[in-house]
Amino acid sequence: MSKNEDPYQEGKRAGAHPLLVVFGTLIGLWLFVALIVPSSRNKQATGTEGPTVSVIEDPDAAPVMFKVHTTIPDMNTLGLVVPTQATDSQIVALLKRLKNARLDGTLTEQLPSTTPGHKLGDHAIADIFIFSDKQFAELETIRTLARGAHAPGTLYPNAIPFEVAMEQVRGYYRIDLNDTGSPDTGSLGFSDESGVHSKHYRRIF
Repeated sequence: MSKNEDPYQEGKRAGAHPLLVVFGTLIGLWLFVALIVPSSRNKQATGTEGPTVSVIEDPDAAPVMFKVHTTIPDMNTLGLVVPTQATDSQIVALLKRLKNARLDGTLTEQLPSTTPGHKLGDHAIADIFIFSDKQFAELETIRTLARGAHAPGTLYPNAIPFEVAMEQVRGYYRIDLNDTGSPDTGSLGFSDESGVHSKHYRRIF
């Protein structure tokens, strides 16, 4: 270009096209959000909830049979035993069946009362543990689970260690009608209040 030639000629656009400026700004903002602002999927979950998953249920599978093996009235706790061949989907179906029975007021037809005479009902508070091996459904083992992972090991020195007992829990159903926001908690496996949970723990509801 010569010195005498005017760089701004009539009919020619000076500078970048407006659309390029707009797209450049949008791309810059997107990169800022993607790289600088932390993604919610990278945040660690707080509390003790653990992952909530949907387990594939077999609609043709027969409902799993169970037996009430242990009743601990002072802890509002029950220990149930199911066959060793029960599948995870059957355990999930059982948990949902118990929850539905609780909701429609027929749970006492399936399980002993854990809070007899309570103003909120016969299962106002309940901890229901489901095992496949009845030796783990014994009173002392369930007490170990109920007191949590961080209780002193000398409390029940002859009991099965928490870490061992925890892995034997097939399913767990917690009812607390005082907690109006979340009165029912059900899971495959077990998690205590501190968040320590078994390897196959999956929250169902």
